Amino acid sequence: MGDGFVFVEILIFAMIAAFLVYRLRSVLGRRTGEERQRPNPFTARPSSQPDNVVPMPNRERPVPSAAPSPDEPVSLATALDQIKAADPSFDEKYFLQGARGAFQMIVEAFAKGDTAALRPLLSDEVYDNFARAVRERQSAGETLETRIERITDADVVEARLDGRTALVTVKFVSEQMNVVRNSAGAVVDGDPNAVVEAVDVWTFARNTRASDPNWALVETRTPQ
Repeated sequence: MGDGFVFVEILIFAMIAAFLVYRLRSVLGRRTGEERQRPNPFTARPSSQPDNVVPMPNRERPVPSAAPSPDEPVSLATALDQIKAADPSFDEKYFLQGARGAFQMIVEAFAKGDTAALRPLLSDEVYDNFARAVRERQSAGETLETRIERITDADVVEARLDGRTALVTVKFVSEQMNVVRNSAGAVVDGDPNAVVEAVDVWTFARNTRASDPNWALVETRTPQ
């Protein structure tokens, strides 16, 4: 009789415990082992859309529902949206900050004839042209002195996405001092006491699928 009573008590406690476990699971949910990997609220959330559908990157600027043909012109805003869709890390503000730094580094390295510093910043074709100009200057016994007083303006004026490659063109307006001296140190071009305004249009490119975040200078020109 006593053993039967103890068995009934154990059974009752077991039923109560099972009921409490059920209630806790219904309120708290079941643990899956992924609770510590909480999603970042600032990153894109997983989507059930097919892989070939790109989520709208910016609701303030419309993006065409179908990609334009290569010959069909698109607005600058649309082109930047397409680059952002291909590379979510792209930010125009921070890109321009980097472009300003690259502009100063490239101009100064070219003046010093520092081809080692130029190599990682330029595409192969642009590097070959810059290196050739440096060699010709050195062969002539000339030196170039360049001092950038300040970059007064830097704006994105063109952009496009060519396959996986993003190309962004920046117009730089700067105040510079440029002087060329011969082997005797005499000035053959420029004025060491004059600061002039220079306008340069440079195009930078980057493979949006590459892990390297750096952009390379692929074209330089002066405005028409």
